[in-house]
Amino acid sequence: MSHRSASDEPGEESFRHPAQEWLEEDDELDMDYHSALEGQTEEDEEDEDWEDDDDGMGLGIADENPRINIGSIQIELTADDPPEGEETDNAGRRRHVPASRLIELLASSGLRHILHSNGFTTTNLSENFEVDDEDEDDDDFDYPGPLRQRLRHWRAGRTDQFPKVPSDEGTELMSEGHFGTDPHYVDRIKKRKKVLATHLMWRELGIDPYGVRKRANRSLSQHMIPGSAADKIIHYDSRSYSGQFSDDGNFFFCCAQDFKVRMYDTSNPYEWKYYKTVDYPFGQWTITDATLSPDNHHLVYSSIRSQAYLASTDPDDDSDPTVLDFSLPPGQRRRRSWGSSHFGIWSLRFSGDGREVVAGTSENSVIVYDLETKQPVLNLRDRHQDHVNAVCFGDTSSPHILYSGSDDTTLRVWDRRSMGDGREAGVFMGHTEGLTYVDSKGDGRYVLSNGKDQTMKLWDLRKMMTTAKFDTIDPNDYTTGFDYRFQPYPDDYYEPHEHDCSVVTFRGHRVLKTLIRCHFSPPGSTNSRYVYTGSEDGKIYVYNMDATLAGTVDVAAATTNSRPREPDVFATAYEMSGEMLWRTCVRDASWHPNAPVLAATSWNGWGLSSGTCTVHSWNDGADNDEGEPPIGQSYDDKLRDVPEFNRYRENAPAPRSRRPLRSRPVHRVDEDDDDAW
Repeated sequence: MSHRSASDEPGEESFRHPAQEWLEEDDELDMDYHSALEGQTEEDEEDEDWEDDDDGMGLGIADENPRINIGSIQIELTADDPPEGEETDNAGRRRHVPASRLIELLASSGLRHILHSNGFTTTNLSENFEVDDEDEDDDDFDYPGPLRQRLRHWRAGRTDQFPKVPSDEGTELMSEGHFGTDPHYVDRIKKRKKVLATHLMWRELGIDPYGVRKRANRSLSQHMIPGSAADKIIHYDSRSYSGQFSDDGNFFFCCAQDFKVRMYDTSNPYEWKYYKTVDYPFGQWTITDATLSPDNHHLVYSSIRSQAYLASTDPDDDSDPTVLDFSLPPGQRRRRSWGSSHFGIWSLRFSGDGREVVAGTSENSVIVYDLETKQPVLNLRDRHQDHVNAVCFGDTSSPHILYSGSDDTTLRVWDRRSMGDGREAGVFMGHTEGLTYVDSKGDGRYVLSNGKDQTMKLWDLRKMMTTAKFDTIDPNDYTTGFDYRFQPYPDDYYEPHEHDCSVVTFRGHRVLKTLIRCHFSPPGSTNSRYVYTGSEDGKIYVYNMDATLAGTVDVAAATTNSRPREPDVFATAYEMSGEMLWRTCVRDASWHPNAPVLAATSWNGWGLSSGTCTVHSWNDGADNDEGEPPIGQSYDDKLRDVPEFNRYRENAPAPRSRRPLRSRPVHRVDEDDDDAW
């Protein structure tokens, strides 16, 4: 059986993004988007606890069962054969791959990345190699030097490769006051924290100088981490992708897979009010991102198309949104056309002055769009080698510094004041897999990124790598080809990057299934003390700057069984395991700038078939309160109470433990049953 690439036509470019989800068989793609998108998806599912499944196709299978029965099928991956009798070098020799590794390849759609992990480069896919299931030992496989060294470490099961916790650099940052107020010396020497009553007493007495009282006030708020109990559970009938508070905290928006963005008035963070809904006409798969203007008057949102939409947030304004065409060459005005698209937009951000929007695209480019002239003014291409999943401005007061995070594992820094050659000002290296999100502290110095290597990293602009040095390094030498959509990420995969220039590395959360986001905590409600991120296991992880865990918000526990199982749940379920259990994946989270309140946007429901936005507040550890309405109540997308959801949860059976699930159905056969295939 021969295997061909996704693009069989000569010269046709293969277009696949790791963030593209696996569509169900009944879903159809809009071919007006891109001809090479046929058969492709946005984000495939990941099989949680795959390594515990005896019958799974995880990466550990080569060690447990090197001889996998695949019936009578003989599989050979071929390209152009070398001339008969001619000795070939590394670019043309035949390679033997064990059957276990082939099964991993067939279980994944990430052919290109798996070939990378086996020592093949993207530009060298014409190498001949054949599969022999008699070859049980891949020690003789001719990997390049760096990959051979990494595989040796994986087999050895190293445990000393992880960064030190607590981080010395992070501890220094905390003590210097860059991230929160350092605890008082007396309390630190006694190894205890001031309780809330102590903070309030000293503030009311007011016996300290103003500077001390000001620091005490900030210290008072930085220990108020919201709890897991949900004040509200807002339900959506499709998966929720992102949700953020405005800079002043008076506004919140939530993007869902039904191509709608809901907006809420959160001037009272404990009592939200429904505001307005806008939609994306002719969207592709989902709304990928949205960004709010600094004055809260406009919202720009995108799908997997090259057009974004600009809509007014005024609830009395029911006019159609304005089309922003990011595919135009700089200086060219938009021609009226509908339904066509050249690439997808994964990330959007408003500039601090509200005059521009920066976008990261599936065309491996970063585009800056001017809202006044309605045309792109900058298109940065041919530097990133893979899709740009995340972008942001580095300084809230200046549009000059840009950050872009890509699936090529790099975080690039662009200075628009010195771009005569179209090159970046510097590069951050340290992630060994693609980046899923980038967030700037807004001070023009610190930036945060989430990566598919299951780490979050803090970077300092002063420590970026020069382009001259980066041009001598191939990022592919340090990546494994891991497919985050449905593969787990064992600890043995991780290895420190040789050129890591990050300041602090945070580990513990899970960046799987989707492009999970991370953020700096706001200065007003947290004293900039923390960084936090969503996670595939249904939690929000809040880290101190020294990489220690400050706390978690368990969204899964707060929402389990919070809505009945719908009759059509199998048609919209994300995982096709055959057992529709309640699952939660926190994709995005937002900390209110002025109050100890967190809003979590999640894929949440039976088989991840729906979504929620849950509101969590600091309650000093209490599981309930005496206020009205009771906490943990369910609401629809317009904040109307849903009593049937509440009744169902009260009478629902206790959640049971879940057996390991596959991301796709696998036909079980006996080893002697050749006809079953």
